[in-house]
Amino acid sequence: MFKPLHDRVLVRRIEQDEKTKGGIIIPDTAKEKPMEGEIIAVGSGHKAEDGTVTALDVQAGDRVLFGKWSGTEVTIDGEELLIMKESDILGIIDDAQSAKTKKAA
Repeated sequence: MFKPLHDRVLVRRIEQDEKTKGGIIIPDTAKEKPMEGEIIAVGSGHKAEDGTVTALDVQAGDRVLFGKWSGTEVTIDGEELLIMKESDILGIIDDAQSAKTKKAA
């Protein structure tokens, strides 16, 4: 397995639905790469000049949103993944909250 260094994280993209709400199927050539992913592995943290290490706010298993052009695409064990700095992550998606929203709809 791959272990990122310092304040970097390894992310697996989460694919979005292939249909619109109206039922139109989106072809692969027209789809944008998703900006949502799952953290697979995290580095040890940000190292300050004095040598202290600050742990990251994300952890393996977190669902996150990141910028459209964030990270570096890599292939590890045949799977396309992203390596990015924690600062490229826009936020963590709370699965409990999103499940409540889906049930209410």
